[in-house]
Amino acid sequence: MNMPLAKNAIINSEFYRFVNEELLPINELDSATFWNELSTIISDLAPVNRQLLNTRDVMQKQIDQWHLEHQGKAFDAKAYEAFLRKIGYIVKQGSDFSISTSNIDKEIATLSGPQLVVPAKNARFALNAANARWGSLYDAMYGTDVIPQNSGLEITPQYNKARGDAVIVKAKEFLDAIFPLERGSHKDVVQYVVYYNHLLAFAADGTTSGLDKPCQFVALSGHRETPEAILLKNNGLHVEIQIDRSDDKDKAHVKDIIIESALSTIIDCEDSVAAVDAEDKLEVYRNWLGLMDGSLQASFTKDGETLTRCLNPDRKYTAMDGSDYILPGRALLLVRNVGHLMDSDLMQDIDGNLVPEGILDAVVTSLIGAIDLKRTRGIRNSREGSIYIVKPKMHGPDEVAFSCELFSRVEQLLGLEKNTIKIDIMDEERRTSLNLKECIRMAKERVFFINTGFLDRTGDEIHTSMHAGAFLAKGEIKDQAWIKAYENRNVETGLECGLKGRAQIGKGMWAMPDEMAAMMREKIAHPQAGASTAWVPSPTAATLHALHYHQVDVSAVQEKIRERASAKFSDLLQIPLMKTPITLTRKEITRELENNAQGILGYVVRWIDAGIGCSKVPDINNVGLMEDRATLRISSQHIANWLLHGVCTQAQVDEVLIRMARVVDEQNQDTPGYQAMTGNTKTSQAYLAARDLIFNGVTEPNGYTEPLLHKHRILAKRKAKA
Repeated sequence: MNMPLAKNAIINSEFYRFVNEELLPINELDSATFWNELSTIISDLAPVNRQLLNTRDVMQKQIDQWHLEHQGKAFDAKAYEAFLRKIGYIVKQGSDFSISTSNIDKEIATLSGPQLVVPAKNARFALNAANARWGSLYDAMYGTDVIPQNSGLEITPQYNKARGDAVIVKAKEFLDAIFPLERGSHKDVVQYVVYYNHLLAFAADGTTSGLDKPCQFVALSGHRETPEAILLKNNGLHVEIQIDRSDDKDKAHVKDIIIESALSTIIDCEDSVAAVDAEDKLEVYRNWLGLMDGSLQASFTKDGETLTRCLNPDRKYTAMDGSDYILPGRALLLVRNVGHLMDSDLMQDIDGNLVPEGILDAVVTSLIGAIDLKRTRGIRNSREGSIYIVKPKMHGPDEVAFSCELFSRVEQLLGLEKNTIKIDIMDEERRTSLNLKECIRMAKERVFFINTGFLDRTGDEIHTSMHAGAFLAKGEIKDQAWIKAYENRNVETGLECGLKGRAQIGKGMWAMPDEMAAMMREKIAHPQAGASTAWVPSPTAATLHALHYHQVDVSAVQEKIRERASAKFSDLLQIPLMKTPITLTRKEITRELENNAQGILGYVVRWIDAGIGCSKVPDINNVGLMEDRATLRISSQHIANWLLHGVCTQAQVDEVLIRMARVVDEQNQDTPGYQAMTGNTKTSQAYLAARDLIFNGVTEPNGYTEPLLHKHRILAKRKAKA
């Protein structure tokens, strides 16, 4: 049921009650004033939002026309760049500047470490991610392929002592590498004691050694002669050696090694969430509220026992001068709002139009975030008084400026200090990459984070240049010059604009949560590239990836990067097309179609039928991949591009979709309540959504998947309720 408000706006009644009864009283805001001022914001800014979307469409049509006029001709990079500048797609770059963002928490400004992204719609997952600030190194190694499962080291139903011993050895190797003793190895220690403010390690033969860098020992729990925990620090990150004298698995009675892991976590209202209506959005907002006021709980059953999860308290130790040494027990929480594209049925404006969802996200998530700012004790998020909003899918400086104007209006509405609301500029759209410095300039008083996102960036690359020609196979696209230039220029531009010591520079997700050994080999490249954070798919992955930030001093790496020559701007404009004539065999084309189609169906069937926005989806080789709308965007756009340029036919795609539907059905056959697509391709809402995403991909705005996903999910929900 909807109800009219002042200025003739119409609002969903449940949303109205939620805001009036659960949010406004805590913030001491008057209801009538709030709704009147919100209506004014919508009246002022919704038309601007729509005009920005229209500008995207106009520019896309101009780019399409340019490529159509130049088909069959050799690509002229200079002419192409001149054209993009003429239409305002590339803007003139201004003078140098440094950001002036203030009141930034240390997890953002000065510390480097992993970052989690978790759907706001799943309370249990959100709590797990919030509590992932600290993780067991023993558990992370024992339960993953970091320790190979062979030669007696298999994971068994009962504790495997041989595997446990291998974990202890590997963990002690980490201590030796990062916190070396002056003499000997942590493997040989039988007792740790604190003597005259120094950590002493005793070996079996009675010899002792301190740390090679004594300052790395910062605090303890328990008595100095029989500590229960030893706290070490390196590169700003903490490691806790837990000691239990009744535990005999280790000769030093080390029970576990706890790693400071996810410094920050993005609570996601966007790509990883299937929130298509007021009912879904209220669930998202209530979970964000529970995280901000500390009340969120989630109960679940494990081994026949019902457990309840809540937010962890802060961790308390004793410093060497006897004072309390207190560390946050939780990751610093950021909230990702939706982009500018979609509208919401939470409200209608005076003309009966649905209100841009991004406007309502900014208002409501900030209103909830303001609750945290009022807290002076107990569980708190930002200790510096900031609300951190991750803003995705902005195209160029004008859209960043619009977001900043929106945030300014929200601050006025809520009575917050200017620039309380901070912004992350997600560098995941082509027009933003090409104008990143000017995007940062628009937000120089608010920006706390810039980060790359290869998948959305590739999806936009394909859609923007849809008519330029047939794109390379997906696996080859990321090996081209443009992607290296994109990743390097993001870091270089961030440092040039003064982000070091004030803001984060981030890299993208490791998509294979079961492939931790590979992650440990490869993801160290992110801190080595100067990124102060990078995304990981699970708390376990955060604990393991945190080891990389002990190995790499990101601050020192950034100083070296500032001295190198910048990546070429022209490389960003190189379109990763196949050479003509196309020489792919039918088998190669089919294999690429199968890979894309299986990924699309595997993701969409969960999104549409179950409302799961992000999950571990088995690929065509049954390797579990973390999938969200970004992966869907690139796969659907890739097939659409090949169809447009005749690399494949509609009949081929339909045949592959039917075969891959059988594969996905088999992969999900043990999922309770799963609805098979095979035999139901004319009625399965998930299957129909997959077809629409592919066959309408050329005309979907910027290749985004949200409009079609929302349409089919709403239809699926209606069918389920019928």
